[in-house]
Amino acid sequence: MKHVIITGGAGFIGSHLCERFLKLEYAVTAIDNLITGRKSNLANALQSPYFTFIEQDICQPIRESTVPFLATHGLDGIFHFACPASPTDFDRIPFEILAVDSIGTIQTIRLALQYQSRYVLASTSEVYGDPLVHPQKEDYWGNVNPIGPRACYDETKRFAEAYVSTAIRHKGLNGRISRIFNTYGPRMKLDDGRLVPELCRQLIRDQNLTIHGDGFQTRSFCFVSDLVDGIVRLYESGVQDPVNLGNPEEHTILTFSEILSELAGKTPTVKHLPKRPDDPRKRCPDITRATELLGWSPRVSLREGLQVTLDYFRTQL
Repeated sequence: MKHVIITGGAGFIGSHLCERFLKLEYAVTAIDNLITGRKSNLANALQSPYFTFIEQDICQPIRESTVPFLATHGLDGIFHFACPASPTDFDRIPFEILAVDSIGTIQTIRLALQYQSRYVLASTSEVYGDPLVHPQKEDYWGNVNPIGPRACYDETKRFAEAYVSTAIRHKGLNGRISRIFNTYGPRMKLDDGRLVPELCRQLIRDQNLTIHGDGFQTRSFCFVSDLVDGIVRLYESGVQDPVNLGNPEEHTILTFSEILSELAGKTPTVKHLPKRPDDPRKRCPDITRATELLGWSPRVSLREGLQVTLDYFRTQL
């Protein structure tokens, strides 16, 4: 049996990734300090005898004695997915974000090199900043404010990519870089300030919809099961260049809110709030590389995914 370690395993994407690898008959170790992750996200995974959860800050050295599957199954791969990703976290815990994407990346790469395992970094479309190129291709270097309020996330992800790519060139790391675009689905936190849970919560509670800025900024939303499919394909591939993983179907925030309101059967009032600093005006992935090299493209339609997500949030409220 092969074994993988998933940091941030109790988070939104990480917990879905844990379940997918258990279905693929891997032994899975999830590491999470629960600063934004929730152990309840792992309710299904915890039922498996081939799953272990370790509550730990990944910036601290991983004691191999605490990871029982290392002795029995070795280490086939590490997925470094630990990192708060909500705009509200950028103000609340910026130093924790800076640490996990720098020190945490270094710690996990050391372990991957020690066991000669594969390594997948959860990078982000935020490395493109407020892009001057549209849609964004992997060879675009980005337009990022290095001292702005989002820099703790944007710039440290760029550092993490630099560390991974340097380890690939100079240390022989068998690494992968996934640039993840806006993703949504069950297990998102209702209070994390991101668009999908925020609008779903407001619709369910019959509140006004709040949109930052004029609402004509665009995003491309990928359902979480599609994203996980892409991550698994990247892991199983030999592709070491960065790969965009996201849905290229682009919508304005206003259009997105209209679709979600229609699915909820409601006609709420939209209230505009001040634009968030350095918030990208356009965001849409060019997924040619993922399509050609991984044979991957999203399958879940926006309406289908939003309905599942809305139903999930109803159970949470």
